[in-house]
Formats: sequence, structure tokens, C-alpha cells
Amino acid sequence: MTISSQFIKSKEVAVVGIPINAGQPRQGVEKGPAKLIEFGLLNQLEEMGFNPNYIDNDALVAKLKPAEDPDVMNLKQPKYVSAVTQTITKQVQENAMNGNFVLTLGGDHSLGLASVSGVFAAYPEACLIWVDAHSDINTPGTTDSGNIHGCPISFLLGIAEDHPDFRWVKPCLEAQRLVYIGLRDVDPEEKKIIRDLNIKAFSMHHVDKWGIAKVVDMALEHVNPDRNRPIHLSFDVDALDPSVAPSTGTPVRGGLTFREGHYICEALAETGLLVSADIVEVNPDLEDENAAFQTIQVGCSLARCCLGESLL
Repeated sequence: MTISSQFIKSKEVAVVGIPINAGQPRQGVEKGPAKLIEFGLLNQLEEMGFNPNYIDNDALVAKLKPAEDPDVMNLKQPKYVSAVTQTITKQVQENAMNGNFVLTLGGDHSLGLASVSGVFAAYPEACLIWVDAHSDINTPGTTDSGNIHGCPISFLLGIAEDHPDFRWVKPCLEAQRLVYIGLRDVDPEEKKIIRDLNIKAFSMHHVDKWGIAKVVDMALEHVNPDRNRPIHLSFDVDALDPSVAPSTGTPVRGGLTFREGHYICEALAETGLLVSADIVEVNPDLEDENAAFQTIQVGCSLARCCLGESLL
């Protein structure tokens, strides 16, 4: 299906790898981008008529790793996460400003600091749809784990405590331009933040109650009522049920089905407003080889749906 985009006039797709694992404790998630590419994602996009340009960032991310990175204000590996995300923000911004669709591959969800900051620098009026089992809105003061992949939204909203390593993050996101889909593992302090800021959030209870089509419509109606704002989608594969995407670091049962996850991407692509997307937290080192293959396959198909692939 050919989709007419209101903002993307080019067939160029910037595929930005962010092979980072420092936002969480499990090794292997840094291999996600390379595995998605190895599985043939670039060829798949070419077959759809796009011209993908892959920036792997492997050497860059390795070079930015500091010799020492002690905990600061409860956060683990803050210097490494900050250096990588600040640097790659510029890549995302430049490609978005050039009118290219930006597809970011992770890597853990701390990379949302880079993708959202870069996209919103190019499209200040954009809105954010965060598809995830977790809300990732802890602050340095509320996180129990200290893992930064659970904190990016708080920095993007400007509600995190003043952290010396993340002063570069501009509060580019307004609470009313953020919506969650798929939540089912939210910390008590995060629930309070979501309530206090009146953030629109659809948990799996809402998906069960109303169905995914109505949830996506309601989400769009909230963050994009006039259907004129650019959309950035950040899709954590742990939003999917572990039976669908088992090779991910923080799986939670009771998630989105294969079709529900793909419907979200298809429906957002159909709006003609989607300008960028993240596919994150694919960890090919977890579970067995078949599980990793299944998860990588799902990551590729979600990406294709973001760029307009449909069933008919």
C-alpha cells in the first residue's frame, strides 16, 4: 500500500543503529541492531521502494565508553548513556531535518533520549506514542533499579531531578503530547507521576476492554486531535507478549498479540503523519536461538509496517 505522508517527501530512510546496553544490566541487547540488519531489514525496505542508509554506530558507541562510570544520583552508567545519546541525537535531528524517515534500532530504551530529542528538535510540534510494557518515566529519585532505560521520559518531560550528566537533555515533550499503549508493569511512583501530570495511558486492561483499533483511535485523538502533528513511535518489543517476542530483557506476560502490535504500526503509518520510529530491546542473547530468531523477525516486520507495509 502506498501512503501519502504529510511530512516525509523522500524515499530515503535513515536507519540509525544505537547498539547500547548501558541503560540496563543484561548483555546482548547491543547486538539487536546488527541482528535486525543481518536478518535482511535493509533489503526488505528496498523491496518496498525505499532507499535505506544504515548508520551502525558500532565504533562510535565503543569509543564513547568511559574508563570509569560510577553511579551518580542513583543512576547506573550515566556518563556512557549520556555520551551515546547526546551524540546520536545530532544524527537523528540532521536526518529528520533533511526530510528522511528516521528508523532507530536498539539497543535498550535509554536510546529514547536520542531519538525523541532529535526528532522533536526537527519537529517541535510532534507527539510521542510510547508502546511498552513499562512507562519508563521514573526519575533518578524514584527508580529502584537505577537503570536508565526506565527513566528517559522523565528527562524528556523535564520532571527529572537535576542530574549533571543529563543537563543537555531539553524538556522537549509536553505531557499532553505523550500517550502510552500496552502498559502492564508500572512502578507505584510512576503511576503517581502519570496521574499527577494527567498523561493519557492505555494499559493492557484497556486493550482488552476496547480492542486495539479503538485504543489507537483514542490515543491519536488525545495527542493529535486535528491530525496535523508529526508522530514519533517508540516501540519496545516487550510490549508484545513473551510468546510473540521472547528475547527481550524485561518480558511481562499478558502483552500485545502479534497482530495487535502490528496493527499499531499499520494504523500510525496510515495516518501519513508518522515521521520516525524506534524498535528497541531486541536481545538476541536471551532464550534460545529459535526465540531470538522469532524476536528479530518480529522487529523487522514492525519496522516494515511503520513504513507502510500492509496485509493487502
